[in-house]
Amino acid sequence: MSQRKDKPRTTAVVLAGGTGQRVGLSIPKQLLKIAGKAVIEHTLTTFEHADSIDDVIVLMAPGYVADVEKIVAKAGFKKVVRIIEGGATRNDTTERAIEALGEGLAEGEDRNVLFHDAVRPLLSQRVIDDCVIALERYQAVDVAIPSADTIIVTRTHGEDGEFITEIPDRSRLRRGQTPQAFKLSTIRRAYEVAAGDPNFQATDDCSVVLRYLPDVPIHVVAGDEYNMKVTQPVDVFIADKLFQLASAATPEQMSEEAYRELLTGRTLVVFGGSYGIGKDIAELAEGYGAKVYALGRSTTGTHVENPEEVDDALSKAYSATGRIDYVINTAGVLRIGKLAETDNATIEEALKVNYLAPVQIARSAYKYLAETKGQLLLYTSSSYTRGRAEYSLYSSTKAAMVNLTQALSDEWAADGVRVNCVNPERTATPMRTKAFGQEPAGSLLSSEAVARTSLDVLLSELTGHVIDVRQQDPTAVAGRASGFEQALASVLDRQNDDLA
Repeated sequence: MSQRKDKPRTTAVVLAGGTGQRVGLSIPKQLLKIAGKAVIEHTLTTFEHADSIDDVIVLMAPGYVADVEKIVAKAGFKKVVRIIEGGATRNDTTERAIEALGEGLAEGEDRNVLFHDAVRPLLSQRVIDDCVIALERYQAVDVAIPSADTIIVTRTHGEDGEFITEIPDRSRLRRGQTPQAFKLSTIRRAYEVAAGDPNFQATDDCSVVLRYLPDVPIHVVAGDEYNMKVTQPVDVFIADKLFQLASAATPEQMSEEAYRELLTGRTLVVFGGSYGIGKDIAELAEGYGAKVYALGRSTTGTHVENPEEVDDALSKAYSATGRIDYVINTAGVLRIGKLAETDNATIEEALKVNYLAPVQIARSAYKYLAETKGQLLLYTSSSYTRGRAEYSLYSSTKAAMVNLTQALSDEWAADGVRVNCVNPERTATPMRTKAFGQEPAGSLLSSEAVARTSLDVLLSELTGHVIDVRQQDPTAVAGRASGFEQALASVLDRQNDDLA
């Protein structure tokens, strides 16, 4: 990776020397799979996408270097430049990293280094950037969050157990996280001084600077609650759920000229294009010069639940234009009622239209999208996180769309095909009006707004993401909010949702 002009090189050191004993595993916990990928792969992905990081070094548990090499090769990580076997202790591992970082440096040359636990896979770009920015002014930087719990200090009295000896002021207490960031010269000097202490032992690197270089101030960057460490069995479950719920930031809108440049000559096939969001997407894209095939039961007589009609529609679009760049499916049915009182025909319709049809569309569209490195765009609803009474079929099939998106994005990544899922809040569409009747003006999102965001997603490099579309986007308030912070905002908003 090329170094940013006038900036010192910044290296992320991923410390992956731990084992899986505390989570009951026979392999290192960083190789445990969460949300379909090894924990360390999620962590490396974050640094791979960080603009402020130039390269990455991995310190892996002895005997497992080859496993990480396979992960890096398969994922195509370009920033990972070295994978080294870690030491017997955290200190030994850091010293090996310092030695590797110093190789090839010219005399007087320095660099930034961020030490990060491999088993903190939910690290945000905001924290990374804040650490690198802080290193412009400080030589040592820690990441921490306030403690929500009261911390007690105890002492053991023989067989009577533990007793409280002190309760520190919680307002001054912080819970340390990683990365811990340093000028390489600073952390190297701290370890050189520590080497002269026969009792040297530390569990983190900021404590080494604090103890052996007391004149060096350690700046604290605000961490976040999502930057959790996968240590206990419950952490595995929580991290997996956070990945499931995480939503990507809405892509930025482009200029009119950019839309036209990117869409002219492209082919879009829109299933569910008769009305609502699908119709609006078709009209927007066509206005920017795309060739659009808007298909629907009431306009073109296309039944998405019929695989032959889906195949035929895609084949005709390809024959006419010689390419298919984007396939969008907004088709869906919503029937309100208790499951026990629902007849077989209604159940079959919901499953065919809301689940089997997207599966068939994906399967049929794959060969065309692989040719153009295109994108499949699906739609879910806020009910995917928790099924809703009286539309259990709709809720459950919308949950399936999220899983289908995440699975296919991994399955098709090597072929350059992107798959994403838009999650609009309650939207003014004919389907909703038919199910719920007229609702108060201004209480619903417009289908045009969802269509505009859908177009932005199609033209982005995102894949495997759920993109929330809301009347008041939480990112507008939170600024550089992480995907997990957005997920929390979405979950809170969904508490008041009846339907999306």
